[in-house]
Amino acid sequence: MNGYIVGAIVPIVLVLLRNSKRVKKRGVLVDVGGEPGYAIRNIRFPFPLETAWEGLSTLAELFEQSCKQNSNKSLLGTRKLISSEVEVTEDGRSFEKLHYGEYVWLTYAETFAAVCYFASGLVQLGHKRGERVAIFADTREEWFIALQACFRRNVTVVTIYASLGEEALCHSLNETEVTTLICGAKELKKLVNISGQLDKIKHVICMDDEIPTAVSGRWAVTSFADVQRTGYENPVDADLPIAADVAVIMYTSGSTGLPKGVMLTHGNILATVAAVKTIIPGIGSKDVYLAYLPLAHILELAAEHLIVAVGGILGYGSPLTLTDTSSKKKPGTKGDASVLAPTLMAAVPAILDRVRDGVRKKVDAKGGLSKKLFDLAYSRRLSAINGSWFGAWGLEKYLWDLLVFKKVRAILGGRLRFLLSGGAPLSPDTQRFINICFGTPIGQGYGLTETCAGGTFSEVDDTSVGRVGAPLPCSFIKLVDWPKGGYLTSNSPMPRGEILIGGPNVTLGYFKNEEKTKESYRVDERGVRWFCTGDIGQFHSDGCLEIIDRKKDIVKLQHGEYVSLGKVETALSICPYVDNIMLHADPFHSFCVALVVASQQMVEDWASKQGITFTDFADLCEKEETIKEVHSSLAQTAKKSRLEKFEIPAKIKLISSPWTPESGLVTAALKIKREAIRRAFSEDLAKLYAS
Repeated sequence: MNGYIVGAIVPIVLVLLRNSKRVKKRGVLVDVGGEPGYAIRNIRFPFPLETAWEGLSTLAELFEQSCKQNSNKSLLGTRKLISSEVEVTEDGRSFEKLHYGEYVWLTYAETFAAVCYFASGLVQLGHKRGERVAIFADTREEWFIALQACFRRNVTVVTIYASLGEEALCHSLNETEVTTLICGAKELKKLVNISGQLDKIKHVICMDDEIPTAVSGRWAVTSFADVQRTGYENPVDADLPIAADVAVIMYTSGSTGLPKGVMLTHGNILATVAAVKTIIPGIGSKDVYLAYLPLAHILELAAEHLIVAVGGILGYGSPLTLTDTSSKKKPGTKGDASVLAPTLMAAVPAILDRVRDGVRKKVDAKGGLSKKLFDLAYSRRLSAINGSWFGAWGLEKYLWDLLVFKKVRAILGGRLRFLLSGGAPLSPDTQRFINICFGTPIGQGYGLTETCAGGTFSEVDDTSVGRVGAPLPCSFIKLVDWPKGGYLTSNSPMPRGEILIGGPNVTLGYFKNEEKTKESYRVDERGVRWFCTGDIGQFHSDGCLEIIDRKKDIVKLQHGEYVSLGKVETALSICPYVDNIMLHADPFHSFCVALVVASQQMVEDWASKQGITFTDFADLCEKEETIKEVHSSLAQTAKKSRLEKFEIPAKIKLISSPWTPESGLVTAALKIKREAIRRAFSEDLAKLYAS
């Protein structure tokens, strides 16, 4: 009888406890300086957190202390490459397939020695004090070692995405006057085409032992191993930085025009690392982190420093070899997550969407009883998470985990206990799917390069979706009125406005761009530095933030790229088939779509030459061959305008009727009314993304 009573009471108690958490205060009002607004701080920290380690104020000090405290423990791991094969498909396309073995590890002591050798080697190579180093490579252990080596010599590191285009790459390297460039063999090949445009580079260090023969003789290229060997034979004392020194100049993906370099000090990054440490429960030396996101992004750079700070383990991987079904992994071999079995991971929404879609695809392919069981288990757990008393709690939850979700969790190694999502908005659908299938909470963060990824972060016991949590302990979050958009802190039921982030994590500004720095940064009368994000948010009663809009017509796609809608529209409007155009970008997708008002004369002339018959212009605009022709022409126009791939609309809808002031879709000056067009063509836009 007692067993029945317990079985009945436990689910009720759990639901009651969960419901009580809904009203938990996570942020509270705070009095701050600067322009009037509605400001919130983290409820647990009355003042912004600068460091969590007494006496430590730089990343170099943090790294050295952790290496001494955990000297014999594994730190950096890389999988050994066993073989590389090229598969050719029936249509003639070739794909590289990689076979990796187990992880090979460096201890904290070995890593510290490697960092010291490389730091000394830089000096022997001829890199002078005050000169900058750029790292241009995919995430790997050499990237981390090179970064720490530069910090030990107080050398500012310029970080550049490995996927950056030639123009942006030249701009980044020349603007910062980089003299030493560290890259992989793949990236070194990219530099051949632009070597004549790089003015200041004197030394190139290749992370791979095999240096490409096609590299221009313009530079002396040295292998990573040779630099370390030289440093080992000729040691040089450290020249450590202070908190105010610039650690990194990080080039963003760029919202308009060329990318901007954000200056991040040691103190800025340390503040974010310290703050996130307080949010992840029980983080410590037993944690294993799978590192695969770009280290040129502040999210990954901060995450790796946090793992090192707590004595954890970093195992390196790649998005293309992440799981057992990843595209670049040789069939029949294991993915990075299966081999490493991480306890912690960071991810961008696009990666999580792929994982969700992969699981769904497998379940649907199996069909039958397996699919019915999965759907039942998922719906039962979803009911419980949504607060239903009749959802799967207690013993039933355990049984579903054992029977259904255990296999799903094996995709990411089976030990994952916390997942950090950032870089772009995470859809509520995906958040719930990961919560249920992987049994892990997702900490969704909001921040920017300009704030060292610091801003807000959702806590482990916050099961809500669509929000980005309360302010991190290092940050104040302030909403200020934006009357033009109708967003006011006096709005009911929630205060709304432009989001400003203040605190020790807010960076110095943009490198060699004083005008843009003055436009976006503020320092109040109390000395607190603020960054104006341009995002619009609203605060919930518990102190958690929700992002609801953006001041400018700039949208951040799922992979984190910024698309300037107006810039792209201007570029594509010169296409001969275009009478008018509106680009649409959804932050929950990785591509753009466009509504194109077709030029009737040009399109009908093309159709006549092609011998295409049609009843009227509307009929012609619906024909597949017409859409294909206009889309192809848009792609050519985009190429001539040097647009990035993610800026080019992947799908289009042809509109046969012109947009006029009378229709309410354009102004008297014929400027498009974006919101009016979105409302008028909402179904068409939805179909473009759904198809």
